[in-house]
Amino acid sequence: MQDREGKYHRSLESPDGSAPVIPPAVSIFPVREALPHIAVRAARWLGILPCPFPISPSRATRRAWRETALLRKARVTGHWSGFLAVFCYLFAPFFSGCGAPGDPVPPSPTVPVAVSDLVAWQAGDGVELVFSLPARSVLGEKLGTAPAVEIVRGSLKPDGARDPKSFRVVYTIPGAVVGNYLAAGHVRFSDPISPLETKAHPGATYAYLVRTRLSTRRASADSNVVTARVFPVPQPVSSVRSQVTETAVNLTWPVPTQTSAGEPLSGISGYRVYRGEIDPHAPEPTSNDLSATHWISPPALLGPSTTNSYSDAQFEFGKTYVYAVRTVVRADGSEIESDNSEPRTITPLDTFPPAPPQDLVAAVLPGATPSAFVVDLSWSSNLETDLAGYRVYRSEQEGARGQLITPDLLPVPAVRDRSVALGHRYWYTVTAVDRAGNESGPSRPAAVDIAERPS
Repeated sequence: MQDREGKYHRSLESPDGSAPVIPPAVSIFPVREALPHIAVRAARWLGILPCPFPISPSRATRRAWRETALLRKARVTGHWSGFLAVFCYLFAPFFSGCGAPGDPVPPSPTVPVAVSDLVAWQAGDGVELVFSLPARSVLGEKLGTAPAVEIVRGSLKPDGARDPKSFRVVYTIPGAVVGNYLAAGHVRFSDPISPLETKAHPGATYAYLVRTRLSTRRASADSNVVTARVFPVPQPVSSVRSQVTETAVNLTWPVPTQTSAGEPLSGISGYRVYRGEIDPHAPEPTSNDLSATHWISPPALLGPSTTNSYSDAQFEFGKTYVYAVRTVVRADGSEIESDNSEPRTITPLDTFPPAPPQDLVAAVLPGATPSAFVVDLSWSSNLETDLAGYRVYRSEQEGARGQLITPDLLPVPAVRDRSVALGHRYWYTVTAVDRAGNESGPSRPAAVDIAERPS
């Protein structure tokens, strides 16, 4: 009996002990016949193949499927593993992770709006460019940082049209230092042109545009295109001399005789004087390129001059000024300035005392008691605008200043001396003091005698 048990210890004999019971044969899954239908249906479901007409297995195939090991709890043959492999291969992508193929796409870079207010003109041996820095992107977003600026220079065709092939980036201003070029809310940049090039091609036309960018991947659109003609200009003034007086800073300089390229110069129209203010503790500029100077007030036109001298009466003592002079000539019907002269830095100090007070008068008046006296002093007011007050001195010896009887500055031109003694002779003088502490010389003395009252 033991030898007649199956693999799972089930008897293979019939219930009456007769011949063994043979289980009905299990139909094997028709992989070869069904695989094309499975593949086509999967392709239809994925959208890989169109379906112009319905596709379905034959009736015999469907009957074979119903009798396969897929639908009955019967013995499993090796063909099931083949079908499972095909099924997993076709449908594994839909059971695992994200269905979006390809590498991750980086976000689009921020692109500033294009500059639209670029202007240009000749300034010395170069072209001055001025424009507004964009504050928003093309999507209307506010820019968090200053963009870098690309200065692009090119030329024009003989018919005056822009020559796209000639435009090249000649300078790039990193966003971190763009603030150094800002003045009055605009970027100011000077593109230098060689004096020898200007000498060889006087009146040549240069075209410019600018671009800005926050990313190396994409820049803004081009700005408006501007042009400037460049002519020879005088060489910069070599030196500026100064003299500080109480009322003005007087400037003088030598007259230029050559162009910046070394050619003889004639026909100077005049000069223009510029002045800026820097911190008294800041380093002084040492070259005529003042773009890197940190200004309290940037250089502005102080005034024109027809001669090689100028007097600045609009100054304040204690402030540090930087002066620059430019020579003016005419070319092509317009005035052109040279480059800046060597800068002249001056901190005018008030070392000028007020004028001595005038018209000092002294009078002896009776005091509160019969033996007491008071000396009443008065004088004319000084006219200095920086006057701080007056000091009064008293001496018992003629020609000597004596002692100060007013410890604090007097704001008015009058005082009474109540500390005089009977029987003494006094000489009084007055001085004026300005806000810088400068004290004037003494006034003319006024003498008084303190005598007893007549009985």
